[in-house]
Amino acid sequence: MPLIRPLKTLIAAGALSLLAVGPALAESAVELRGTGDLGVVIERATGSVALVDTTHKTVLKNIEGFGDLSHASVKFTRDARHAFVFGRDGGLTRLDLLTGEIDGRIIQGGNSIGGAISQDGRYVAVGNYEPGGVKVFDVETMELVVDVPATYKKADGTTDQAKVVGVVDVPGNMFVFSLFEAGEIWTLDMSTEEHEVTRYRDIGSMPYDALITANGRYYIAGLFGEDGMALLDLWHPEKGVQRILPDYGRGEERLPVYKMPHLEGWAMAGSQAFFPAVGRNEVLVADTRDWSLTQRIEVHGQPIFVMSRPDEQQVWVTFAHPNNDRVQVIDTRTHEVIETLSPGESILHKEFTPRGEHIWISARDSGHVVVYDTRTFEELARLPAESPSGIFFTHRAHRIGL
Repeated sequence: MPLIRPLKTLIAAGALSLLAVGPALAESAVELRGTGDLGVVIERATGSVALVDTTHKTVLKNIEGFGDLSHASVKFTRDARHAFVFGRDGGLTRLDLLTGEIDGRIIQGGNSIGGAISQDGRYVAVGNYEPGGVKVFDVETMELVVDVPATYKKADGTTDQAKVVGVVDVPGNMFVFSLFEAGEIWTLDMSTEEHEVTRYRDIGSMPYDALITANGRYYIAGLFGEDGMALLDLWHPEKGVQRILPDYGRGEERLPVYKMPHLEGWAMAGSQAFFPAVGRNEVLVADTRDWSLTQRIEVHGQPIFVMSRPDEQQVWVTFAHPNNDRVQVIDTRTHEVIETLSPGESILHKEFTPRGEHIWISARDSGHVVVYDTRTFEELARLPAESPSGIFFTHRAHRIGL
């Protein structure tokens, strides 16, 4: 059917308009791509992050303006478009992964340790050392939704605010976290307007970090003040907190602890859990059916991150100073160390690609990130970075607790 003249005129005019603004649009347009193969590497010395492409093993852009990243963590929004960076200076910074630009930043506290994004993607929670507590913000507007001071009663009857550690998201639109000085675990329910807080007291001395199992059932806090761990079964919270592995180091002299292990990097493999021993050159193995200790595996140094490859056939271990120049690989079937790698000086963090074929490892004092094939242990790439530490890929957006 022939076009009538007025419509032809409109189309022609529109085409001319597009031609006229085309270059400007091209310069400002976001590249048409998914975010599934993107990630960020924290560059702690410069307060910057490197935006990386995990498929092509390249650095796309170095972005500044994140403040103090001497201890930093990252969470991704539900759509994996944005990364929230939690900084040591209390900064909460939102990075647009497609534009490579910061599009929101607030100083919400004095010292932040990390955070989580809720199951429905609406809220981002920040755990604070100063002042102790949790603040929850709207992901879109970055406006404060709820402020939960971690107030507790001390032995002398006075009150104080505890440092908050181990903030994770759990099903039911809830956050769970631990109070270091108080020896407590709290849950914060964001599914109702009341934002109800439930407290579990006397869980053990000095919970220093925590994890949530992949199915969101078990929240486990490590205890620095004593041997053992505290477990909260979120399917049966009425049972309270259970102590597990209470005797794994009793009566033994610990080594000096140079850096606390990160329990977020626990390795789960079938009915086994692999986790770092505090103050010992060991990876511990527990049976998750009854949480009994079944084996100790001697390793290169004091473990910091003990992480499972997605197929659960391998566990990769990094270590604390002064033995932090190695990475060891444990076979989860034989419990033997099958490979020792030397990616560089001061190994701080590692991250598997979503299906585990590659692993990225940061070497802070060597100023690079090394990518390995996890099957052959072949080095695939070595990327420059400014004092790299944490590595975070967008597949975390779709996993509980990450």
